[in-house]
Amino acid sequence: MRILVVCGAGASSTFVAQRVQRAAHDRGLRYSASAGTVRSLPNDLFETDIVLVGPHLGSELEWIRQDAATRGVRVVLLPEDVFTDLTGTRTLALVDEAMSARESADTV
Repeated sequence: MRILVVCGAGASSTFVAQRVQRAAHDRGLRYSASAGTVRSLPNDLFETDIVLVGPHLGSELEWIRQDAATRGVRVVLLPEDVFTDLTGTRTLALVDEAMSARESADTV
């Protein structure tokens, strides 16, 4: 699974991506997580399964979802306290939840 964490400039998303990558690795999952920006998003979507959107980008969430939907990419708005998730486990749980919801919808 390819996870893209998006923020405005790419700095804070780098920390979240590193933490969720580590949490996935610790669980034995073959996930990759990378950081991106709103500007790089259109290109990054081609190699992404799920986009985690920084909480400060809530106002841009609708267009991000629309763009991602054209490529079958799931989008999750991260909670305000995402940067306090030092182990990445809560963020990884959001990924698992979103992908499980997608799989359930696909089988209905």
